[in-house]
Amino acid sequence: MPDLSVTPTAPAATAPQHTGSGAFPTADRQRRYWLLVGVLAALSVVIAVGIVSWNNPMPFGTEGFWRIAQMRATSLVVIALVVVCQAVATVSFQSATNNRIITPSIMGFESLYVALQTAAVFFLGSIGVTVFQGVTQFVVMIVLMVGFSLMLYGWLLSGKYGNLQVMLLVGIVLGGGLGSIATFMQRMLTPSEFDILTAKLFGSVSNADASYLPLAIPLCILSAGALWWRSRRLDVIALGKDVTTNLGLHHRREIMIVLFLVSVLMATTTALVGPMTFLGFLVATLAYQFASTHEHRYVFPVAILTGFVILGGAYFVLKNIFYAEGAVSIIIEAVGGSAFLFVILRKGRL
Repeated sequence: MPDLSVTPTAPAATAPQHTGSGAFPTADRQRRYWLLVGVLAALSVVIAVGIVSWNNPMPFGTEGFWRIAQMRATSLVVIALVVVCQAVATVSFQSATNNRIITPSIMGFESLYVALQTAAVFFLGSIGVTVFQGVTQFVVMIVLMVGFSLMLYGWLLSGKYGNLQVMLLVGIVLGGGLGSIATFMQRMLTPSEFDILTAKLFGSVSNADASYLPLAIPLCILSAGALWWRSRRLDVIALGKDVTTNLGLHHRREIMIVLFLVSVLMATTTALVGPMTFLGFLVATLAYQFASTHEHRYVFPVAILTGFVILGGAYFVLKNIFYAEGAVSIIIEAVGGSAFLFVILRKGRL
């Protein structure tokens, strides 16, 4: 009679647990994401507390301590605004253009800002710097930047042969032209006028005026919140025009909405602190590496927290240890530019 007993075998290796068709392929990736968010959030809290309370000459809890902490909190709010604007705008712009290399600065926001500031000093002298200060001037700067971008988008995307590639190329040309005009005017300035202007052309937290915040904060919250609310549409847009159209979305209209919100964010941060060309690229690149997912509702928080750790950490170290607060943007631009070249050389293309 044949032996029907079953010979025990070694248990098979446990396969990674899949989470279905969600944002993360495995449960380990999901746990890793939330652990990363927790670590970045903890670092952000430590940096924020350090910026507000480090080396405060007044005893803790006294009226003088809180008065100094309140003054420093303005810089903290500015850093948070810049990070949210740069991170959300860059991630959204890269998804809309389906390119991980280019940033919103390619559309000429920084060049327009530099041209306006230079023109003010060129035509009005050193008093021109003060002319572009105040809430009214802040609003005018934002309106000019957003109007410039909308004119560019509307013209280049509404035509019969309109496409993003042509729009980006025209943006580069216009940005280069504005930069050349600004450089020409700068060469005509006196040394004293040029020194005054230079301080405004470097992105710096100290450039921000507290009177701008009541307007800048709502613009940032509304625009960034709208992009986060439309994050699932961004997931579809990132797949390309054909997929977007097949899934029932009007590709050109969705692109226009995204670019408008991006222009508001970029205009706000540029008018607030000045140009920071590579901050958004650095933050977006690291966010995609850290998040291990392409869903925007998960990428946005990582990008914002990463940006705060980078910008806030650089501000804290350079201000309190090296006493070189004005070099924050220079260091970030150098690191971001190096990362930009590294990514291009690794990919071998744009």
